[in-house]
Amino acid sequence: MSKPKEKTKESISIAITGSGGAGVMTAGTLLLEVAAQAGWYGLMVRSSGPQIRGGEAAALMRFSKSPVECLDDRFDVLIGIDWQNIHRFADEIPLDATSVMIGDPDQSEPPEVFVKRGAHYAPLPFKQMAKSLPGSWPNMIALGVAAGLAGLPVDSIKAVLQKSLKKGGGEKMAANIAAAEAGYAFAEGVPSVPRLSGKLAAGKEARWLITGNQAAGYGAVRGGVRFCAAYPITPATEVLEWLAPALPKIGGALVQAEDELASINMIVGSSYGGVPSVTATAGPGLSLMTEAIGLAVAAEVPIVVIDVMRGGPSTGIPAKSEQSDVNIAVNGLHGDAPRIVVAPNSIADCVSATQWAVYLAEAMQSPAIVLSDQYFGQTRAVVDPPADIGLVTERLKPAAGENGYLRYAITKSGISPMAIPGNPGTAYTADGLEHNERGLPSSQSGDHIKQLDKRAKKLDQFDYGARWADIEGEGDLAVVTFGSCTGAAREALARAAADGIKGRLVSLRLLAPSRPAQMAKALAGAKRVLVVEQNHTGQLYRYLRAEYDLPGTTRSFRHPGPLPMRPDEIHQQITEWSRS
Repeated sequence: MSKPKEKTKESISIAITGSGGAGVMTAGTLLLEVAAQAGWYGLMVRSSGPQIRGGEAAALMRFSKSPVECLDDRFDVLIGIDWQNIHRFADEIPLDATSVMIGDPDQSEPPEVFVKRGAHYAPLPFKQMAKSLPGSWPNMIALGVAAGLAGLPVDSIKAVLQKSLKKGGGEKMAANIAAAEAGYAFAEGVPSVPRLSGKLAAGKEARWLITGNQAAGYGAVRGGVRFCAAYPITPATEVLEWLAPALPKIGGALVQAEDELASINMIVGSSYGGVPSVTATAGPGLSLMTEAIGLAVAAEVPIVVIDVMRGGPSTGIPAKSEQSDVNIAVNGLHGDAPRIVVAPNSIADCVSATQWAVYLAEAMQSPAIVLSDQYFGQTRAVVDPPADIGLVTERLKPAAGENGYLRYAITKSGISPMAIPGNPGTAYTADGLEHNERGLPSSQSGDHIKQLDKRAKKLDQFDYGARWADIEGEGDLAVVTFGSCTGAAREALARAAADGIKGRLVSLRLLAPSRPAQMAKALAGAKRVLVVEQNHTGQLYRYLRAEYDLPGTTRSFRHPGPLPMRPDEIHQQITEWSRS
């Protein structure tokens, strides 16, 4: 009798859950490293309860032999090291009758909300098994089970654990390798999970294992940033944790300020002194920074603010993702205050987009806001390294010995030379008052209009090149999106193409200033435009309707966090609209 043909699929999704202290994130991080070691791509999304620190946690993972940018619509495997409060993740971990659940019967039975979805349940006594292997931990058993069900090679598990546990001594390493092997052996008796199809891509040695926050920090450094001042805030803190040891190595520095007000004013001062500077925050911090960002607009001081968006308003949902800071980023300053708003569209792009933001800020002497979010910032992924965009960060400075220096001179480009304090003959006043070309405070109508025009013109006339958006595909239906919705939208369009529905993707990297001519070209021939975003009121949709003449019929598809945007829901929107 022939052996049944093994089922295959393009990706496999695994969730590991447990209470605080169960080692969920450690197991997930190690599993991602195992996948990378084996030559796979993958990502791990961190999810936690409302406590931010402690409490229940979930590592939500997806693996493939080709790049992955978003979570799938469902999970193949749910592993509960324990089930304490795990029902809170029910909406984030969709299961069905083909899914598999693994859990410790001594800890309690799986939550009813998961059981009623029909997933197969395989009990595994994590704690008892760990006790039988002195020195081992239950999460290492979970690691082995997950790797076994995914079809990862056991040699990759050993290689990763030998590297990560070498500081713990030989006995601890041996015990936990044995625990992982025991979990791996258990997986052999569990109903088969489909294996990955396709061949491994070449070049695994060159891939990075990185989070979006780490990538943003690296992009800032690559762009020329040498000073950071910031106040820790979820989910942006890891940007600071990466920069803190990195900046001193290249002659820079990081200061942990007493609050967000101090942070933003410190980087305005540092940049005024000639040092490219950055801060990182989340929505509540950005709200506090708006007045000082307006100062940077008026004084034409380049700064970069990385906003890792989270659920709002107010304290909101700190550890969950939401794209709900669009309004404040593009419109949230008093007065007519043009600024640059850049949004990375993948974890790897957090490097390039942040580097680009530094370049734009310095070139145009303007504040730049980088709109990342919790999904990008705290998701760890195996990615191909992004290429250096090759732009040299350089300010326009006055010529040596220049006579009659005018800091805010009206120029054809709108950009005027910015002197560094201490240069002879170039002293000027830089503050938030309106001023004349020399920098002297002025309330005259003529000066006000000239400076308003100047500040707007330099952003509008600048050559942003092709980086303003990623444009892919063709067809009379266009999906316009940005940020972390891009991966789900791209996958949805691929599924639609398999159904015979042609569509194009426009993923905006430059939100502000708007690019009407470029958008008109990107959407030429489109009869339907679907705007996809993760917030409650359609902030991007409303902004686009205000700034652009969108062709044909435009629809908004959005939902707020904490649930991520998934490919199937976008695919359904495309399909239903195409058939109507």
